[in-house]
Amino acid sequence: MRSTPLRRVIAGRLVMGVLIACSTVAVLTTIGIVLSLVFESIQFFQIVPVSDFLFGMHWSPQTAIRTDQVGSSGAFGVIPLLAGTLLISAIALTVSGPVGLYAAIYLVEYARPSFRAVIKPLLEVLAGIPTVVYGFFAALFVAPLLRHGGETIGLDVSSESALAAGLVMGVMTIPFVSSITDDAITAVPSTLKEGALAMGATRSEMIRQVVLPAALPGIAGGMLLAVSRVIGETMIVVMAAGLTANLTLNPLEAVTT
Repeated sequence: MRSTPLRRVIAGRLVMGVLIACSTVAVLTTIGIVLSLVFESIQFFQIVPVSDFLFGMHWSPQTAIRTDQVGSSGAFGVIPLLAGTLLISAIALTVSGPVGLYAAIYLVEYARPSFRAVIKPLLEVLAGIPTVVYGFFAALFVAPLLRHGGETIGLDVSSESALAAGLVMGVMTIPFVSSITDDAITAVPSTLKEGALAMGATRSEMIRQVVLPAALPGIAGGMLLAVSRVIGETMIVVMAAGLTANLTLNPLEAVTT
């Protein structure tokens, strides 16, 4: 009977030690990643001036940064990459923002429970599809479709374009916007909705003037999550947008991010 408290103390300390060890591993891993990036960046900027990197208009990374690399003269202007990232992100948000928002509004306020029980999981399945699948879909279906469609109306569409990558990224990020917006709208107190309807507002007026303003922080969070997902995507860009560092605002041309 006397040993029971001692066992509890030992078990508690053991569990605490395991938790501290796991936390330390996570922290040290993060610190290691940051330090490796810092050291590599220092070596990089010893060769390439910061002004050339931030304000350069050409990207051709062929210079040998380390002694074990082989390369020739290159250019490291990041402006074309930023322009490509912003262009593809704008196209993707143009697709995922309205579609995800309206899908969430319909599922919460208009859809029958049986219909919602089927459609909501299907939307969330899109978030689990590997990006390489989206990349193949963009490269083998969307990009050729845009090219042939452009040729029929006299437009010169590249076989790999920002529009193809942006459209597929928009479809990919619809679940992020829809799911978070759905949760934000559901969290709006029913008293606000019932009060608006009791004062004579229609359902659409109630949604526009009561529900959406109350759910705005959650909706903004969903949009920001979609933006971060699009900015960090690489596979779809490589397979559908090409690897050409063009400084252009034309979505029909190849870009990179």
